[in-house]
This record gives sequence, C-alpha cells and structure tokens, in this order.
Amino acid sequence: MVIVPSVSAQIDEKEIFKVIGNNFSKLAPYYYAMISNWLIRAYGVQNDIDKYLILLYLINKDLIIFRRNGLIVSYDTFYKDRSLEIDKINISDISKDLQIPKESVRRKVIELEKKNIIKKNGKKIFIDRSALSISNGKDTIKDISALLFEFNKILKNEKLGEKIFNIDQISSSIKQNFSFCWYQFYKFIFVYTNRWREEVKDLETMCIGILVMLNASENKSFKVKDLNLKTYQKKVMGSDERGMNAMSLSDITGIPRPTVVRKLKFLIKNNYITINEKKLLFINIKGTNLKRSSELQDANIKSLSNFIFKVFNQIKIIDSSKEQDDDFIPSYLR
Repeated sequence: MVIVPSVSAQIDEKEIFKVIGNNFSKLAPYYYAMISNWLIRAYGVQNDIDKYLILLYLINKDLIIFRRNGLIVSYDTFYKDRSLEIDKINISDISKDLQIPKESVRRKVIELEKKNIIKKNGKKIFIDRSALSISNGKDTIKDISALLFEFNKILKNEKLGEKIFNIDQISSSIKQNFSFCWYQFYKFIFVYTNRWREEVKDLETMCIGILVMLNASENKSFKVKDLNLKTYQKKVMGSDERGMNAMSLSDITGIPRPTVVRKLKFLIKNNYITINEKKLLFINIKGTNLKRSSELQDANIKSLSNFIFKVFNQIKIIDSSKEQDDDFIPSYLR
C-alpha cells in the first residue's frame, strides 16, 4: 500500500530564506565549505573550472529529461555505466547559459574531444565518466549533507521541524533521489558561478576569494558569534586573525602559485582582499564593492534557499514515509 506523503510536511521557501538569514553565522562555514570544496575539486579535474562546468552542463541535459518525465534515478543507477549518452552539443546555448565566450566554449569542447572525454559515435555523443572520477559527487554529497544537517538542527531549535535526520540519513536519501537532487544542485551552481564570473571575471579568481572567505568563517573567535546575514556580511570583513598566504592558497586549490599571485593582485586592487606586512591575506571587501558583494550574497542566499527548499523537502518527505512505495513520485515534482 502506498502512503502519500503529507503536504504539510513541506517547509515554505520563504520560511527557509528567513531561517538562513537569521542564522547565517551558524550555516556560513558549511555553506562556504560546500562552495569552496566544489570549486577546488572542479579545478582538479581538468585544471580548468570552465571546462568542468561545460561537462556538467551536458550531463545536466539528461537530468532535465529525467525530471520532465517524472523519473527519479538513484546514485547507483546513474553511475552504473561508464559512459553517459547526451543529446547534442550546442555551443551557442552553452555560451549563453554559462556566460563563457563562444570561441572559448568551442575550444574547450575540442580539447575534451581530443582527450576522449567527449566521444562521438555516428550521431550519438557520449561522455566518458571514467575520466571524471570526481563527477560522481561523493565528496559533494558529504558537503551538502553537512549543510542540510546544520539547517535541520536550526529548524528543530526554532520548532519548525519535528525530527533531525543525521548526516548518513541525509546522504542516503540524496543518493536515493540523486537525479532530482543533482539537477537542483547544478541549477544552483550555474546561477552562483554566473553571478560571480561577471564580478571577478574568471572562476579560478572566485575559487581563491571564496577560500579566503571560508578561512574567515572558520575563525574560532568569529565562528561562535550568533549573527544574521546582514550583520555577518559587515563583521566578517577583516575579522580573520590568521590570514592565508599565496603558497597555502596554491597548495589547497592546486592552482599554480604564479597564477594565484596574479589573481590575488586583481582581488587586492579591487578591494576584495587585504594583504598585511607579513604577506597574509584577509577577506576585507571595501567601498562600492562591499555594497555590490552584499547584493550578490543576498541573491545567492535566495538561490540557496530555493535549493534547500527543493532538496530538503524531497528527502524529508521521502524519509518521513518509510512505508511508501519506492516508485512513488510526489506530484509536485512532475
């Protein structure tokens, strides 16, 4: 017998945005870790974040088809085969949707074809996922699960949720609902990277800046503070007592040190990062960029709220009805 999940079990997206905004300092280390770790892993695949994004964009076409047809594919099923067939490669669409110049997209696709990561067999196109071991998302699932676990605890504390799912339960449910959750995550990542690309010009620069921000958010003396989003945005600037240097940024990201130094010069010149006499770097956005970055942060938190709304409600409803048929798909997902 199929037990239909209760609609009242869902948490409203506006409520989620409010909860995140009011408790941002508690979620910030997990939020920035999720973004920073994803960017570092993305760079590590091809030493080029844009190239990796192009592959995700192509993979996401299949996720869109699954969603349109009301299909939810598990993690194990999705990665069962070595290669993934995709519909087609449209350079103009990729350029427009990812905000990468058309010629850059064309060049990167050709490079991926030369490496046999993208293969053509007649009219069919395949992505060889064995060359993308990181794309299976195991580490990203851990980061997402950690963020949702902290979010879940806040909901319980504010009496907006009755149960706290542990990290293993959340991770297991994400894998069970993998195609749905990954479609939502890719949607968030595409929007997030597009916003910051326009601001800092390239995603390797963003990767370095986010890592410096993560370092500040994990500062023990600052981490204990209970701050809402607006207050956090102001107080985190210049709060880091440790700082980072170019060598550590290079070691952590895998980006060559000369490239890191060049991109740090851009961030320092444009008042995103401050460097002291010891050559230590701190997040310290100033001037008009502080207002602009706050606006971007607000927009990104709305996108994060939408992502959590879709994913958390999905796995929460599934886990709250253990007796339901595995093939049941809530109508609001169709």
